[in-house]
Amino acid sequence: MEKGLIVSCQALENEPLHSSFIMGKMALAAYEGGAVGIRANSIEDIKEIKKNVNLPIIGIIKKDYENIIPYITPTMKEVEQLIEEGVDIIAVDATINQDENFLKEIIEKYKNQKFMADISTYEEGIRADKIGFQYVGTTLIGYTEQSKKIEKFEVLEKLIKDCKKAKVIAEGNFNTPEQAKRAIDMGAYSVVVGSAITRPQLITKTFADALK
Repeated sequence: MEKGLIVSCQALENEPLHSSFIMGKMALAAYEGGAVGIRANSIEDIKEIKKNVNLPIIGIIKKDYENIIPYITPTMKEVEQLIEEGVDIIAVDATINQDENFLKEIIEKYKNQKFMADISTYEEGIRADKIGFQYVGTTLIGYTEQSKKIEKFEVLEKLIKDCKKAKVIAEGNFNTPEQAKRAIDMGAYSVVVGSAITRPQLITKTFADALK
């Protein structure tokens, strides 16, 4: 994965653009705009995206289970599906809500696979770095109970300074070019932008709200 902009091309079942075909075209548009990588959810979307672009893919599978809080690649089943599909990087929930033994197991079991830890606090990021994740992303800041009042740039800055081996990726509500550039200038390896590029219903809402 090169340094630069990674575009998250996702649309869940309740969203207007939910379609593997559309996500493939969204990835192509991102590529034409200068993206160096794509983040994608589900095997179906990943397969379609591969037909449209030859870019590194951060793959996830969002799955809800009863009595399990993590939903981003939460179990070994999803990890194995993504490995079988052959994604460049597999992202998993690596917050304190996820069992540390599971995180250690996937790193140990699949030594040739690159993994990204989606975290929500500084402490979670340092834990993932020590476990052996190649990438640590600030993906879940603000989305967990333990990170409700955390400022993303503060966590990003500290992780960039203190992670020993993992490359730190800025992700999670980096919604403007200025914020993305600030993250890179601080030393982030890459920045992932999703909704601000690929969710037109949310982009439209920002304009509509501004006019009220």
